[in-house]
Amino acid sequence: MTNTFQHDVLVIGSGAAGLSLALKLADHAQIAILCKDKPYSGSTFYAQGGVAAVLDSKDTIEAHIKDTLISGAGLCNEEVVRYTVSQSKACIEWLIELGVPFTENTGHQSDMLYHLTREGGHSHRRIIHAADATGKAISKTLIQRAIAHPNITFHEHRIAIDLITREKLRLKGTGCFGAYVLNRATEHVELFRAHHVVIATGGASKAYLYTSNPDGASGDGIAMAWRAGCRVANMEFNQFHPTCLYHPDAKSFLISEALRGEGAKLLLPNGKRFMDKFDPRGELAPRDIVARAIDHEMKRLGCDCLYLDISHKPADFIIEHFPSIYQRCLKFGYDLTKQPIPIVPAAHYTCGGVVSSLAGLTDVPDLYAIGEVSFTGFHGANRLASNSLLECLVFANAAAEDILTKLDNRDPLPDAPQWDESQVTDSDEDVVIAHNWDELRRFMWDFVGIVRTDKRLQRADHRVNLLKHEIFEYYSNYKISNDLVELRNLVIVAELIIHSAMQRKESRGLHYTLNYPNTDTVAKNTFLTPANFSANTSQDIAI
Repeated sequence: MTNTFQHDVLVIGSGAAGLSLALKLADHAQIAILCKDKPYSGSTFYAQGGVAAVLDSKDTIEAHIKDTLISGAGLCNEEVVRYTVSQSKACIEWLIELGVPFTENTGHQSDMLYHLTREGGHSHRRIIHAADATGKAISKTLIQRAIAHPNITFHEHRIAIDLITREKLRLKGTGCFGAYVLNRATEHVELFRAHHVVIATGGASKAYLYTSNPDGASGDGIAMAWRAGCRVANMEFNQFHPTCLYHPDAKSFLISEALRGEGAKLLLPNGKRFMDKFDPRGELAPRDIVARAIDHEMKRLGCDCLYLDISHKPADFIIEHFPSIYQRCLKFGYDLTKQPIPIVPAAHYTCGGVVSSLAGLTDVPDLYAIGEVSFTGFHGANRLASNSLLECLVFANAAAEDILTKLDNRDPLPDAPQWDESQVTDSDEDVVIAHNWDELRRFMWDFVGIVRTDKRLQRADHRVNLLKHEIFEYYSNYKISNDLVELRNLVIVAELIIHSAMQRKESRGLHYTLNYPNTDTVAKNTFLTPANFSANTSQDIAI
């Protein structure tokens, strides 16, 4: 018998987007939050830099908009950018009211209570932060508030398998009303029903061999929404963070862009700087430019890594501003205050995702997508540093406001069938999952990485087709596990990334191809539709 749960709102994901939405709604509705592991296991907890917001009197909303549009390489939706940036101050004030311990100003910004730093692509200091562990501070505060609220229930160690829609069950009407969920502790499938379902599962950088993301970033929400009938857009734009610690045991530990904002220099193995050859902004150029420059120099020199150096700054300054990074580097034998540290790029952020409106609504009624899983047009072809947490906060609030208008006008929830395992058996071939997992992430890194070609993409497309059929056959015959659910989702996301990249016959933002090195004069979003799996680029933006 399948365990069944019913709530007003089901939130899949416990990062900044999901938790913020839950807190905004909790006084008016019963909320269930699904966590893959513990509530703090999502990407938000590991965010270092901070939140981009217009807080300084010397800064302006127009300047933040301009910086975002430039970083987005012509593909941002200016209406969405303006809406998001204009909400930034209110979102920060809400976090401060909740008790997020942002770092206070110690003197050199006399008119500001809180310290603001600057990151690549920003024309002003506008990154409010909690030392170098902003995500951790925000996560802990939101989780504490959510746990304390009687209308919010956390369901830990759960991974959603598939969304439940009226269309799939051939019921009257349209819309999503729940999900089948694997309880990772009991290994049983559970049924969650809700009047509104919110996907806040983060991105899909685990599709790549090297990533700064935690293990849960396997594109689950994107794949589930795609299977439920939602369009996705701009999946070819995968942001590679330029600076992750290069060490066999570091698992691509991210070195915050804020170091470069405070004067850190990128160096070749011989100690020479090189960024000025690629962009007049040097180390403060947008991430796509910096990552490509590092990739170019590594391939040119045949070296495994380059170096980041902030040792010219006072030791007390480094330790005060970057305590977590300082301690983590010490653990691996590197002293930030005395020496350069080895770095490499790693997959970091998914700029495309599930197509959603300003209210977070997807193509499927009663299904919302917020945060990194979504595509709103905010990021364009490249995310501006520290705009990610801002997006989570703004669209969590927007989706919550939309749901609030609908809570009093709801039809009874329909029944859904129990999960059927009668036709599958226990697997004695889990090595297939491990092998496919490794192959997928390796060819995505090799063929669909920082620099692409038609040949590389064709090879990736051939391999992903073979893997997809093998994985789906395995899924049809054996009982599911967490690794199988993630692998099933990753192969879909990988295919979406590949097909999106193959359809973009230009280089723009995070998509750089040697076959088409120039940028078109008209910017087009890449839309993929489940019904026919073809791109619809009807939304043109004249440059």
